[in-house]
Amino acid sequence: MAPKRDYARMFDLTGRKAIVTGGSRGIGRALAEALAAHGADVCVVVRSTLPQAEELVAELNAGGGDSFAIQADVADPADVERLAAGVEARWGRADILVNNAGTIYPGDAETYALSDWRATMATNLDGVFLVSQAIGRLMIRQKSGSIINIGSMSGRIVNWPFKHSAYNVSKAAVHMLTKCLATEWAEHNIRVNALAPGYILTELTEEVLRENPDVVNNHWAKSAVQNRIGTVDELAGSVVYLASDAASFTTGEIHTVDGGLTLR
Repeated sequence: MAPKRDYARMFDLTGRKAIVTGGSRGIGRALAEALAAHGADVCVVVRSTLPQAEELVAELNAGGGDSFAIQADVADPADVERLAAGVEARWGRADILVNNAGTIYPGDAETYALSDWRATMATNLDGVFLVSQAIGRLMIRQKSGSIINIGSMSGRIVNWPFKHSAYNVSKAAVHMLTKCLATEWAEHNIRVNALAPGYILTELTEEVLRENPDVVNNHWAKSAVQNRIGTVDELAGSVVYLASDAASFTTGEIHTVDGGLTLR
């Protein structure tokens, strides 16, 4: 008789070392908390919200653990190298990377400033590549790792009524980069996947809800077959899965969590 499988332990991240960029609030904070709840130590990377990151780290370490915060701009190669060096000095390894840091500059394509286009790509695409490259070297050395890029349903569809083509293009590129890295690094036992959220209630969408309730209630919510927008908690399970041994045969996938918005 085959030994009984311990399915519960497949999601156990005890002892794993995780990095979450843009991890002090919104989606990033929820994902950092979820990884820590399953046993991982988390390096919370932020560009400008270090006090919030340090507050989060204190909460994560309240019951023990070795989470810490680093201030770094993912679009700055020197900052990214410093981030990777800090992780290596602290832990000597990196098991999980969640590339969550992102930005958005809405605007009409015909008048869109090139500086806004480049700023979007610098954070949303270049940042994902630079951090994956730097942390990927650690993972290649140890012959293991899971990288999870936060893409978007916006990489598959054109959002409406707000116009932000640069954001959509950057997320579509993240999806393709995910597939490329998954293919290149499979030989090193590194899995690379993307999570593509739909409309999620965060500080940003709460601001949109206050200023444009019709957009949220009659466009965003009603576009999804579930007739609502999601919560950050509804993304947590997907990231824990992709980070864990439960997803050991999953790589190069774009995992969409959008309440069925892209079904129609």
